[in-house]
Formats: sequence, C-alpha cells, structure tokens
Amino acid sequence: MSFPQHRPRRLRTTPAMRRLASETKVAPSDLILPVFIREDLSEPKPITSMPGVVQHTTASLILAARDAVALGLGGIMLFGIPAVRDAQGSAGTDPFGVLNKAIRDVRAAVGDELVIMSDLCLDEFTDHGHCGVLDANGVVDNDATLEIYAKMAVAQAAAGAHVVAPSGMMDGQVAVIREALDDAGYTSVSVLAYAAKYASAFYGPFREAVDSQLQGDRRSYQMDPGNRREALHEVELDLAEGADIVMVKPAMSYLDILADVAAMSPVPVAAYQISGEYAMIEAAAANGWINRRGAIEESVLGIKRAGADMILTYWAAELAGWLRD
Repeated sequence: MSFPQHRPRRLRTTPAMRRLASETKVAPSDLILPVFIREDLSEPKPITSMPGVVQHTTASLILAARDAVALGLGGIMLFGIPAVRDAQGSAGTDPFGVLNKAIRDVRAAVGDELVIMSDLCLDEFTDHGHCGVLDANGVVDNDATLEIYAKMAVAQAAAGAHVVAPSGMMDGQVAVIREALDDAGYTSVSVLAYAAKYASAFYGPFREAVDSQLQGDRRSYQMDPGNRREALHEVELDLAEGADIVMVKPAMSYLDILADVAAMSPVPVAAYQISGEYAMIEAAAANGWINRRGAIEESVLGIKRAGADMILTYWAAELAGWLRD
C-alpha cells in the first residue's frame, strides 16, 4: 500500500534532488560583508574574539572590497575607528575622518560594482561610547544627536556611500537623515534603517572590534529583548519616515521578529548576524563540538528562511566562495 504522506521523502533521495526541491536558497548577492577600518594601523589587526576578522588598513580594506566584487557579494558595510575621540564624535562628520576617507577609497576602487554602505552612528567616535551626544545629566540627547546624524549622512554621501545606515535607534533619525540628504542633492542615496535593534548580550565581540569606550549599556534607546509588537511599531515609524530598507538586529535570537517584519514590510528587509553569533560558532567549531561549515551554512540559511532579503554576516566572503564552488 502506498502512503501519500511518505511522498516528500522522494525529494530527499540525492544531493541533486535536495538542491532542486529546496524552498530556500542563499546567493552571494544576498550577503553583505561588515568591515572595520582603523585609523592608526600599519597592518591589519586580528580581533581576538572574532577569529578570522580584522581591523583593516586602507590597503587591506581595498583588497577586501575588490574580493567582495569578485565573489559577487551584494554589498559591504563600513565601520570606522578613529585615532582620537571626543564627546561630540567629531571624527564622524570630518570629511577627512577615517570612515569618510574609507568610503572614498572603496568607491574609487570598486565604483558602482558593489553597494557601499556606511554605518551612521556616533558610538565608534565618542569618548563615552554612546550612540549619541550626552546632556548635562549624562543622558543621550535625542534631538541634539539628530543634528549630528544629518551632518554625518551628508558627509558619507559626499564621500560616495550608496547607502547610509543609521544604527543609533534615535527617534526620528530616518526623517532627519532623508531630509538632509535630499536638501544636499543626494536624493539617490538610500537609507537602511536599523529599525528593530535590540539591547543584546551578543554584541560583546563588536565592542572589541571598534575599541568601544562604552561604560554601562544602551538599554534606554535600544529595544527590550522581551518586546515583539514594539518592533513592528518601530518599523512602521521608519517606513513612514522614508526608510528604503529596514533591519532587524541581532538575527539569531530574533528570527520571530524578522519573520514578522518580512511579512509586513513593503521594502527589502535586512538582518545582521552579529559578532556574538559569529564568535559562538567559531568557538564551538574550534573545540570540535560542531561542524564549522555546516553550522555557518545552516545559520545563514535560517536567517534567509525567516524572511531576510539581505544578510550582514562576517562570513559573507567565505560563504560566497562556497556557494560559487
């Protein structure tokens, strides 16, 4: 007797059959490579908590960007680490600052062959490590921060960014940035909004990557991990303000949020596989507890399956190489 419920197994019989029947596929063009460039380096500096990831020099950054083009990656996300910080994060608006210089260098090297994205936030540039400037009471001043974000957006666009990515979770940031870009004539520059960014325990290695000066936490402006409905509200606000792409961050522990956002968003949805997710898999693989390649591929596939149109992952280049094999 034939049992209809057994028929799906026929589509699992060989690797070729499984590839053919797969509902979800990851392509190199789905992947965005986050990279760090540090101002005071003469050679790339390994990040201890993120094996295989480095703080780049200009030369190594350009090589990484050209490699990303060759591999068919969708984009590159630039983070800058200045030699000098201050309370206002002045290096972030300096046309000759580390991040804006890096944008110009990468754009000169690869042109429009790769989508060049730039992190638009103050945390890397402030001597207190917060995503905005502080008032007299040591609290992040939302509106004063927005004024700086507007200047940062124009500086990054002038340097050649295709996409600016406000990640500070300030209220009204997308509207202010969009208006500043349009007023300056950069109407074709897109805004990728970190729309649902949670106050996560998994950001730890990133703090090392950007040499963060933060004391305390960012829970007063990043989202509470227990809140699900609030994420949709945040996304709706950013969409109303003109976001071209919306982001969920982190990815791993927030796949339900990602699925919710993907189900309602009229614009592309990004997800960020963050430093702690990377570090955990690398550490477990180094100890022989899991299969490294299998875990990487499965983790990224899960993010794609949950609804991400694009995925920021530190494995972007390596994974793209596997996908092209």
